[in-house]
Amino acid sequence: MKLYVGNISWNTSSDSLKEYFEQFGIVEDAFIMIDKVTRRSKGFGFVTFTNEEDALKAIEATNGKELDGRALTVNEARPPKNDNF
Repeated sequence: MKLYVGNISWNTSSDSLKEYFEQFGIVEDAFIMIDKVTRRSKGFGFVTFTNEEDALKAIEATNGKELDGRALTVNEARPPKNDNF
């Protein structure tokens, strides 16, 4: 199950994001979206858990909680919108 993580501090790395979420279960992947031009964090990323139960536990425990000075927004990731008709 993939989680959306928003309001990520610019000081947070993909590795530290993964490490933070590993306390709730096995994390397959964690990455922060990077702006192609500025090479800075876009302030959001995704964490993928192997187990849905662990992912739900992580949402409950981390949504609204602080990491590196910022209160995270954590919920189930939604598929990207397809605006092409």
